This record gives sequence, C-alpha cells and structure tokens, in this order.
Amino acid sequence: MEEIPYTYRQTLKTPAPISCLAKGSSNHFFAGSDDGSVRVYNQETLKVVKAIRGLGEVSSVACMSHYTGSFGDVWVSSNRHALHFAMGTEKMILAKTDATLTLKLCADDDDVLNELSLNQKNSQLAFCLDSGTVGVIDLSTKQITRMKTSHDNICATVKFIPDRPSELVSSGYDSRLLHHDFHQRTVLSRFDLGTSPLPQSSGVSMSPPFILSSAMSPSGILAVGTADGRVWVGAGGEKISGVSSGTSVKKKRRKWEGLKQDEAFTADVGHGPIVALTFIGPRTLFTSTLMGKVTLHEIGGPTADGKLDISPKWTKATADVNKVNAIIATEGLIIIGGLSESGGGMIEVWEKESKSGDV
Repeated sequence: MEEIPYTYRQTLKTPAPISCLAKGSSNHFFAGSDDGSVRVYNQETLKVVKAIRGLGEVSSVACMSHYTGSFGDVWVSSNRHALHFAMGTEKMILAKTDATLTLKLCADDDDVLNELSLNQKNSQLAFCLDSGTVGVIDLSTKQITRMKTSHDNICATVKFIPDRPSELVSSGYDSRLLHHDFHQRTVLSRFDLGTSPLPQSSGVSMSPPFILSSAMSPSGILAVGTADGRVWVGAGGEKISGVSSGTSVKKKRRKWEGLKQDEAFTADVGHGPIVALTFIGPRTLFTSTLMGKVTLHEIGGPTADGKLDISPKWTKATADVNKVNAIIATEGLIIIGGLSESGGGMIEVWEKESKSGDV
C-alpha cells in the first residue's frame, strides 16, 4: 500500500468538549458537543454554517444521505432521546423545539443513549444504551424493537452489517460482541474478548478489554478498539466476490461470519485506550488513542498460513486535542474531535499531502 501522509491544517475551538463527529454530504461535517450543541462545518472553509442548540449532552449524530447541495436530515442522541432534524430549513440556528420527531429510548431516568447508526437505505436507525440495551427503530412506522439479549454493562457501539438487511453487531464494556438478527430479535453469533487469549501488550495495562469504539468497512470487516490499547479485527464477513485469494476464490458468503475466530485477529496498536476508529477503504483503518496517537493501518493477507494481519503505515500525534473522543475521514481530510488541556472543545483538521507533481 502507498502510504498517505497527512499534514496539520487547522484547529477549531468550541466552548465545550467535542463528543462526536459525523460526515454529512455536500462537503459538510457535523460536530456534537457536551454543552448540547451540534455545529455544521463547511469542509473547505472550516466555518460553522449551521447549528442546533439547547439539547442535552450530545453523544452521537447520524446523517441521512441526501441530495448534493442540501444539509439533509440528521438524528441526534441527547441523554435519553433521539431527535430528528430537517437541516434544509432556512434557519441558521435550530432549537430543540425544531425537532420534527423526538423518541424517548430510555425507560430509566438514569439510563443514557450512546450511539446511533443508520442502515444503508436510511430506513432503520439502531441505538444502544448505558443499560446494555440494543434496539432498532423502523423509520417508516416509528416502531421500536429492542433485542432480547442485551450487554451486561454499557453498550458503547452498534453498527449495521453491509448488505445484510436484518443484521447488526453491538459491543460494549462487558467486552462482548453480539451479532443480532433484529427482525427476529435473536443473537446469531457472539464473541467475548474477555475470555479470548490476547497477545501480550507492549506496555503494562491495568485495563480490561472493554470495547470503546467500532468501525465497519464497506466490505464487511469489523474492527473494535479496546480500553487496553488493542484492536480486534473480524474478517470472516468480508465480501470479495470473484477476487483471487491465494489459490482459491473467495465467494460472497451466505452468512456474515465476522465474529468467526479462525478469521479474526487482535493487534496491540497503542499505549492507552483505542477510543476512535474509522475505515477509509475496504482494508485501510485509522485508529486513535485517548491521548491522540493517530495511526493508519493496512489489513493484509491472507498469509501463507491463511491468516490476515494488520500493519501500521503512518502515525502522527495530535497537536491541540489533548483527549480524543472521535475521528472521521472525509474527502482528503482527517478530522479529530475532543478536548483541550484546559477542558474546552477542540477539532483538529489534517489534510492529505499532495503527491509530487500534483498541481
């Protein structure tokens, strides 16, 4: 793989820590904050062009794909609620009362909504809670379905599986991965990182393998980041239809087997919790530690023994983000959000370096 270095471009400051980031279409990205605000930035000018204010603490933003030139619709998770906003309105600053739909997803007042994820067709919205509950909202009927099996601790992440219309995978602080059929509300497969043999960490870690972050590649590879500085990669669900893989041809699988252990591996990739992950290609992954060590990895293989592996290609430390909460990759940019040493909000923007000869 050709290494793709990125250079620091600019730091954007906000009053409160950045809790989440999301890619919008038409050259925009969204930044959610602890103070209940969501800012929409233009990627070229890095100026705020729209905002939502007056929500509770924002933990996740999910953007619906839409026509170019429009801000489109977004779902925002705030405390116990998921709120839908139509961002195409002429209003520059929206309030909680501008939400076109508000759904309470937590039965208990102490519970909190964590991540929201949209499926490829924007027809289903998945959510996960501090209580360990995982659920899906059918956006045409607004029907809420909760899975029969929940996590024993905080459920931190939930992702739909590409090209699987009724499947998603959740993970959490119980170190477990659960692969659900959300129409049947059943668990199709599971894996517990806490009971699996893990490679010896390069540093002394007192943290259990709590799962803090996850990313799903377009080809169906799952990656999760743990509190003890590791990335677990499940490649059993990868789609490579008709592509030669060694001597055999790997066909599209009847079932997603992304949690299958003989096609998964764990790598020690950083000192400290792996708090954010994002794929920028079928096998190209960015990871970030809590303290801002960002690394570009390539998933390679299979090797002679039939295994995949992961190798670092490039790494860089954040300049101004003292603690990272989120990372996204967009057109030639890496955007990292979190907080400064003094506790304010920080967004660092890095851009891809031009190759020699480029104009």
